[in-house]
Amino acid sequence: MTVAELTFWQQVLYADLPLQKVQALLEQAGDFEQALTLDQAALVQCGLSENQARRFCELQPTDGLEAWLDKPGHVLLRWQDDAYPSQLKVLDDAPPLLFAMGNVGLLQAPQLAVVGGRHATREGLRTAEEFSRVLSEAGLTITSGLAHGIDAAAHRGALQGIGSTVAVLGTGIDRIYPAANKPLAHEIAARGLIVSEFPQGTRPLARNFPRRNRIVSGLSLGTLVVEAAEQSGSLITARLAMQQGREVFAIPGSIHNPMAKGCHRLIKQGATLVESPQEVLEGLSNVLQAELMLETSAPGAPQALPTDAEQRQLLSQLDFSPISLDELAVLTKWPVSALQSTLLGLELEGWIEALPGNLYKRVR
Repeated sequence: MTVAELTFWQQVLYADLPLQKVQALLEQAGDFEQALTLDQAALVQCGLSENQARRFCELQPTDGLEAWLDKPGHVLLRWQDDAYPSQLKVLDDAPPLLFAMGNVGLLQAPQLAVVGGRHATREGLRTAEEFSRVLSEAGLTITSGLAHGIDAAAHRGALQGIGSTVAVLGTGIDRIYPAANKPLAHEIAARGLIVSEFPQGTRPLARNFPRRNRIVSGLSLGTLVVEAAEQSGSLITARLAMQQGREVFAIPGSIHNPMAKGCHRLIKQGATLVESPQEVLEGLSNVLQAELMLETSAPGAPQALPTDAEQRQLLSQLDFSPISLDELAVLTKWPVSALQSTLLGLELEGWIEALPGNLYKRVR
């Protein structure tokens, strides 16, 4: 990359120019060097606003960007590059630049966005991790936003499979938010990919996260919403996916769970209800180049039922809504000590969840 081109892209970032204006500017200027010679009036004639033109003319030093690009695994993808993701390139609001850290080859792999609320239930976190693991094993790359809750669980699950994961930031690529996810981000950078459209040093600003969400959905063949309240930001990702013509899937939950209401609303609006990773693959089969097959016999695949007879008998008395230990004692006529022992075994094997107040519910 020449000094002129590097400077040009630095100015594009500083002026926060959308792709259409970058394209118009280069078309009228002819090349990077000529674009940098234009004054504010000429830039306005090229389609920039007064504020954008003023900021574009305020030349910024490129040392920081050059130093970042010199580090191993650091790449600046321009929209005209072959390595720029094709799923994103077709969008009218595609970012002109992407900072990337890690395996940029994942941007050409089939991706599924897995998103949901930050304040997720334990069941939601477990579901996000399990779906992401199985879908990653099937060959999909799992894309999410590195937020607390469902996003982080999706990344963790994906790293257990072969498809890996892409994290899209709403900050500069040198600023991990939330800070608690820094260890996870380091693992993703080493084994997957981190991307951002924002220049280095960009702080976590509320207005930037919907922009981040359009990239999460835009990179992906479809978006799976695992668990979301009615005001969850993940519903923005789902709406953007619909507008981009991508598939949207939602996992239903209990009518008593406020964290399921967003998913239920999406289903009413036309999202595909899914209860298993296989149903997600079936929903994507028409857009995947080759149908991805699940290895149902793979080690660690969930069993149809517990192998222990007493566990199977007790599981038949449990529902996906909470039930108390006393109610179970009445239903089963078992001693409380035997109930507690069997319940503990079911919990350790991931069949049920223990809740405060001696309540239990089935989770699969």
